[in-house]
Amino acid sequence: MGFNCGIVGLPNVGKSTLFNALTQSQAAESANFPFTTIEPNVGRVSVPDKRLDALAAIANPEKVLPTQLEFVDIAGLVKGASKGEGLGNKFLGNIREVDAIMHVLRCFDGGDVTHVNGAADPVGDAETVSTELMLADMESLAKRIDPLTKKARGQDKVAVMELALVERTLKLLESGQPARELEVNDDEAKIFHKLGLLTSKPVLYILNVDEDSAATGNALSAKATAMAADEGAGAVVISAKIEEEVAQLTDVAERAEFLESLGLEETGLDRVVRAGQDLLKLFTFFTVGPKEVRAWTIPAGATAQESAGVIHTDFARGFIAAETISYDDFIALGGEQGAKDAGKMRAEGRGYVVKDGDVMLFRFNV
Repeated sequence: MGFNCGIVGLPNVGKSTLFNALTQSQAAESANFPFTTIEPNVGRVSVPDKRLDALAAIANPEKVLPTQLEFVDIAGLVKGASKGEGLGNKFLGNIREVDAIMHVLRCFDGGDVTHVNGAADPVGDAETVSTELMLADMESLAKRIDPLTKKARGQDKVAVMELALVERTLKLLESGQPARELEVNDDEAKIFHKLGLLTSKPVLYILNVDEDSAATGNALSAKATAMAADEGAGAVVISAKIEEEVAQLTDVAERAEFLESLGLEETGLDRVVRAGQDLLKLFTFFTVGPKEVRAWTIPAGATAQESAGVIHTDFARGFIAAETISYDDFIALGGEQGAKDAGKMRAEGRGYVVKDGDVMLFRFNV
């Protein structure tokens, strides 16, 4: 089960530098001119989770395997992208394929890299991208109205519902609000998802500041944070340049010392990855054994049978039960046997809704 976040923004805001740091690679070329990234770069990143270390300390496994998120570095957008300007059509198509958007905003002036508009204006940059995405969505929805109207006249109930949904969404977009602000009921939610609207995707703003402002932010990032709060969106302040330097340090102690010298308790990338998981509304469950302790990613609300299928389809097909221990009980009672002795291991059925942090052992028969 894959989950991915698209890294977007105007040209020269630090998207590829951030991607390089996230993936600890030089997969994305960074340069001082627009459209350095044409084909999207894709990388998988381990999600930091201290619970894994605590579980491993008890189980002493051969391997410890964290869960992962996929990040996609998408070409920079320019004004007019919805009409095909720059790499507009490719950019919009790439965004359509991701689950969530991480919107990088440049919150520093000067430096070696020139801002595409001459000076940093994170709020204005965000409005440029948001406007292009809304215009693209409006055009997409407008094309649906005539065929849906014809079907609705023929008493097609699904078409009637979809037409009403399209008209409501268009009205919202025309008022300057993204599609994700639309309130939909359970029946409408499936149809709404199939519309594939760019502005229906959750957004996290990544505020790229200068190196001296990595720990505290600056005036530009403060404005961008306020804008994100007004939208009900999240925001993470980082210095992509520092993150790229930290990513080159393989020694754990050396990395910690470097972060401490900058007044940072952890890397900005750790916060970005965790925020990405929150943005996608993902939960983590664990499997613990002598061979490996492993984290698995599931959407919030997933059942035990659905979660079993993340490990292997046979686990879901032949599902019998899920022996389940809460993370807190597993740690407090010293592992599986202690939890069993204390009566804290439960046999859950296929419909059990898995909680974040559950330690699970699936019983199945194929």
